[in-house]
Amino acid sequence: MRYWVAMMLVVISQLVYGQEKVTINGYIKDTLSGETLIGASLNVNGVTRGVTSNQYGFYSLTLPKGKYTFTCTFVGYLPVDTTIELSGNTNLTFNLFPNNVIFETVTVTGRRRDNNVKTAQMGKIDLSMETVKSVPALLGEVDVLKVLQLLPGVRNAGEGNAGFYVRGGGPDQNLILLDDAVVYNSGHLFGFFSVFNSDAIKNVSLIKGGMPSQYGGRLSSVVDVTLKEGNMNKTQIDAGIGAIASRFSIQGPIVKDKASYIVSARRTYIDVLTKPFLSKDSDFRGSGYYFYDLNLKMNYIVSEKDRVYLSGYFGRDVFNYNNNRRGFNTNIPWGNSTATFRWNHVFNRKLFSNVSLVYNDYNFAFAATQNDFRIKLSSGIRDLNAKFDFDYFASPKHKVKFGGLYTHHTFFPNILTAEQGATTFTPNNANKKYANEYALYIQDDWDVSDKVKLNYGLRYGAFQQVGRYMSYKKDVNGNKTDSTFFGSGETVKLYGGLEPRATLRYSLNDYSSLKFAVSRNLQYIHLVSNSGTTLPTDLWVPSTENVKPQISWQYAAGYFRNFANSMFETSVELYYKNMQNQIEYREGYTPSLSDPEQDFTFGRGWSYGAEFFVNKVKGRFTGWVGYTLSWTWRRFPFLNNNEKFPSKFDRRHDMSVVGTYEINKKWKLSSVFIYGTGNAVTVPERFYFINGILTQENGRINSYRLAPYHRLDFSATYAPTPKKNRKFQSNWVFSIYNVYSRQNPYFIYFNQSGSPATGNLKIDATQVSLFPIIPSVTWNVKI
Repeated sequence: MRYWVAMMLVVISQLVYGQEKVTINGYIKDTLSGETLIGASLNVNGVTRGVTSNQYGFYSLTLPKGKYTFTCTFVGYLPVDTTIELSGNTNLTFNLFPNNVIFETVTVTGRRRDNNVKTAQMGKIDLSMETVKSVPALLGEVDVLKVLQLLPGVRNAGEGNAGFYVRGGGPDQNLILLDDAVVYNSGHLFGFFSVFNSDAIKNVSLIKGGMPSQYGGRLSSVVDVTLKEGNMNKTQIDAGIGAIASRFSIQGPIVKDKASYIVSARRTYIDVLTKPFLSKDSDFRGSGYYFYDLNLKMNYIVSEKDRVYLSGYFGRDVFNYNNNRRGFNTNIPWGNSTATFRWNHVFNRKLFSNVSLVYNDYNFAFAATQNDFRIKLSSGIRDLNAKFDFDYFASPKHKVKFGGLYTHHTFFPNILTAEQGATTFTPNNANKKYANEYALYIQDDWDVSDKVKLNYGLRYGAFQQVGRYMSYKKDVNGNKTDSTFFGSGETVKLYGGLEPRATLRYSLNDYSSLKFAVSRNLQYIHLVSNSGTTLPTDLWVPSTENVKPQISWQYAAGYFRNFANSMFETSVELYYKNMQNQIEYREGYTPSLSDPEQDFTFGRGWSYGAEFFVNKVKGRFTGWVGYTLSWTWRRFPFLNNNEKFPSKFDRRHDMSVVGTYEINKKWKLSSVFIYGTGNAVTVPERFYFINGILTQENGRINSYRLAPYHRLDFSATYAPTPKKNRKFQSNWVFSIYNVYSRQNPYFIYFNQSGSPATGNLKIDATQVSLFPIIPSVTWNVKI
């Protein structure tokens, strides 16, 4: 480890250039909207030097004085060539046109896409919103997270669910960020749709192998979602009416070329559609369900060196159930709220900084009333976060990134209150938990030679459980024998550790490369879930004196090759991941209001597999085929007789085929086919009677498989040619989910018929399926 740190310091200390060097820097933007472009490439023709824009579209490149031709490129945009005589430091903004804009006098020439073979990063995929919107969607609701599930190494959490697992990890092992704010529950409609409104999203990146050291706190993956900044040039309206929800977005300049905004809202109308079917005399009058979310963002260019952003998200699901005959009413709301303030500052032509202040709140509540008895249950997590990041464009061979963060967590467990008449019950079960999380990191993207590129870094993370907190000592029977009280801010338990990360690319030629990655990750907060999906009732709990952080080492190797002038991108990746301090519920666990720590048991896990990917990126027909062969195991001393068992995240075979065909300028067809090995489940193997009571005995954990999952989706998009002088454009999306109405298993239960007294008792396993064939129509308009 000392060698690792020393190597980093030596490299940084040597990043000094002579007086004949000059620097060109600036931003890369979309010409039409003024939006900055993340990860755009700026290359110097004739040499290997080049750079990519950072998270805010900023770039910097230091070169000897002279005349250069720069080529600026970005996926989905027309390349721009600019020749400049660099005699001194230069500030230059590159403006790119989207390639779907038609210009009669412009000839679009193909360019080679080779980032997949040239960069050192492994397992990173950037999704354009054009790709996301072209994939068939359940009930017409475009969903970023469901498109991510179509990629190799990423599997869905169940039929129609927006939750996902990456390389054998659980849903809590995915770090999901929205403008630097952590999203703790990413699902609407009990997980069937994600909280991300596609109209508000600018960029989505998935990293599932060789996680850079700027990210931490999770074992499996990062999903980094960036919101649009708002059109700097003109007011723009996007709207859509679908089968289950409608969307509306408006964006535009506050001060042209200096400040802009975007407001995007979405709401489902399931409650409105069902209301006419409930008569005024119905026992269920007032029952219903709906969700809504709101995204807001403003940005202001204070000066050439300073820019500020303010963004927020607010989303809620509300479920009401009334049984007026029995006097029973229930209300279940849950949702996320985030607010992010960011300040970009350019210290000099090589050093760029960003400071983020983030507020995050996730909460779940359950309220029920029957006659004069009222009960309320609530839980959640609240964060206050300060984060700083620096990009140092030291030279064409070195791009250094460093920074740190601090987060104060407040965890709310199951908090119960009840009332009956004038009597109030307040059980002593609140027991909030508090924690501080810290991290410092540094990484370097180093072009060692024309063939070798290395991205390496080091992260140090620490997690401090603090008071107010009461700690109890217990005997072997679980009885409390002693207690210690920790006052506000006092340290209860401190964890920490180093997390080295490295990825290496070795170029075989211009079209192929080998990549290797190794990373160590620590995870300090954990999701308490008794299901395979992300439900609002799941709890987030911290590492404490009883719960240790999860730890993983992941190793990966891959071969990347492009064909036919990079029309086809292909890759094969192998990985092995070892995980410690994995958490499961103890055997015989039943949900309760006690501290969930008392019901945990701890063990280890490991997963390994191979991922195959073929992606056609050019032509009228585009799409990809992804296939994953994998194994995921768990071993716990107090579960399954200490024998290994397949995790509920285990799926032997997982395949997705995605295709899009542009018939002409008006019609585009898309289809998706998915196949996956059935989920591993635990089922009863024996039924017998004890004192006249039917009792079941389960088999080994996850020793049975449900039927394989497969389905075919289809969609057709019709975009009529806009009439002259008409300011708005529109399109119709016709989609069919589950074309051949496959009855995929959601879960199984055992149904009892007959009677033991008559000797005809029969117990049958019954499969429950959710979605048959579902057609839908969505109308989208842009003004």
